[in-house]
Amino acid sequence: MKKRTVAMAMALSLLVSLQWNLWSVPSLWAQAEPFYKGKTIRIVVGSTPGGFYDRWARLLARYMGKYIPGNPEIIVQNMPGASSLVATNYVYNVTKGDGLTVAMPLNSIYTDQLVGRKEVQFDLRKFHWIGSPAVESVIFYMRADAPYKSIADIIKAKEPPKCGSTGTASSDYIMSKMLEEALGAKFNTVLGYPGGSEIDVAVEKGEVICRAHSMSAHFGREPFDTWHKKNFDRHIVQSSRKRDPRALDAPTIYELFDEYKTPANSRRVAQVMVAAGEFGRPMLAAPGTPPERVKILREAYLKVLKDAEVLAEAKKGRMDVEVTSGDELQALAKEVIEQPPEVIERVKKLLGN
Repeated sequence: MKKRTVAMAMALSLLVSLQWNLWSVPSLWAQAEPFYKGKTIRIVVGSTPGGFYDRWARLLARYMGKYIPGNPEIIVQNMPGASSLVATNYVYNVTKGDGLTVAMPLNSIYTDQLVGRKEVQFDLRKFHWIGSPAVESVIFYMRADAPYKSIADIIKAKEPPKCGSTGTASSDYIMSKMLEEALGAKFNTVLGYPGGSEIDVAVEKGEVICRAHSMSAHFGREPFDTWHKKNFDRHIVQSSRKRDPRALDAPTIYELFDEYKTPANSRRVAQVMVAAGEFGRPMLAAPGTPPERVKILREAYLKVLKDAEVLAEAKKGRMDVEVTSGDELQALAKEVIEQPPEVIERVKKLLGN
């Protein structure tokens, strides 16, 4: 009887001790609660509403939360300025690296870092790249009533065409400088437009007559649908390696390299400058984001872009889907930025103004 009483007392003591230890270590309970439950993720877009970066951000915001444990709400904040330099600086320096704020800058933002602009307060290699929904080639268009019918006309022109641009990291600016380096074409680039939509309006008004931007946007929204019906614009050149079926009238830069016998070193510089297309429309998380949250975001990103509803909306909106993983983008950022000194110096000479 005495032994039974002692055993019962010991069992009761062990139970009380276990209960006390569980309640005294809150982290054991916290582990059962997903970090993202009840929280809000913010996607900071470096361009104005209405463009394809904004459209992709809003599509992802509607669906990505269901693939994140805790099902957080996701909202979009537009922060245009200096070709997304403002947004990228903000997410890198101001926000906490907690996985609750991500950026969607222009895919060519790397060029500002590559040439060492003083306004750059970030290192893209230290961001955590989450993914991109599409690979984006660039098309350079011109008003059809402009006197420039081809690259040859631009090269021979006494007065260069006036093109619109949001800033030095925009497709417009980079494409014009690349064509200058590789082919000797000259352009008068007007900087400072808030976003691509504003440049399109300026083209319609005749303030500028040309622009370069993504192929998917050019064939995926207004005003271009109407323009094509009215033969308002002309396609001059595209950055892809082979002609896009939607723009068979425009030669690729690689065809022009061959036609104009562009030297090998100039080709390499040009290829670095048009690498933006490989970045697509990337999403990045701030440095310091815990590895487990980066993993959650990357996995959710890949899953959401396999979601049948998302793919149906993308198809309806004529938004091309060709997914690139965060790991692939991380490696690409390192490869593009860590160029030989002679390449960086030539890119600086072209884009450093």
